[in-house]
Amino acid sequence: MSVGVSAGIEVLYADDLLAVVDKPAGMMVHDSQLAGGETDFLVDRARRHFGRAVFLVHRLDRATSGCLLLAFARDAASALGEQLMSRTVEKHYLAVCRGWPEAEFTIDHPLDGGPGKRLRKPAITRFVRLATAELDVPSAGFATSRYALLRAAPETGRFRQIRRHLKHASHHLIGDTSHGDGRHNRHFRMLGVHRMLLHAQRLAFLHPGDGRRVTVEAPPDAEFAKALALFDAPAP
Repeated sequence: MSVGVSAGIEVLYADDLLAVVDKPAGMMVHDSQLAGGETDFLVDRARRHFGRAVFLVHRLDRATSGCLLLAFARDAASALGEQLMSRTVEKHYLAVCRGWPEAEFTIDHPLDGGPGKRLRKPAITRFVRLATAELDVPSAGFATSRYALLRAAPETGRFRQIRRHLKHASHHLIGDTSHGDGRHNRHFRMLGVHRMLLHAQRLAFLHPGDGRRVTVEAPPDAEFAKALALFDAPAP
């Protein structure tokens, strides 16, 4: 199958059983109560591009970009879903947060399932600090504002897990208008960064057909790259 950009969708990897596509920030994966009248969904673009049924293996928030795993048959989707449930799928995200957290830290904090789903379930995310930045913008009584570039590896898949875990740790995700810090979001908008800074950079899993390990990476988009340029280390 073709890999590249077609019909408004960028394909990072594809074969007869599955595909990984690069979801743009700001696009919903599928129709839902949160769609608010939208009619352009990534899953519909994928169906048009591949010309066949598409099954979502997992989901990304509207504001999150990067690797999204699709299957072309129910049994392949089920096998990949079992890997997700058993936590053998490797998911790495890039995230920019306020403050300078520890070099490595884990947030183990139960989360509910979102609106109307109050039952709290275990949720674990592991973080590694990749780089730091300090901007000459006053904040909360300080002369400067500090930010960190993180690699986030969620072990579970709860509703808005990374975003809510960072809020729980008071290291709010930049650009997050639901769980973030408006003052710091404005700092980045002044720099020309208007998106939420969460990107599904890497996905690794066992192929349901032959068992080989498949690793796919999605490069950050131009606006995320503008944020990465602020940090004291090269882009990961």
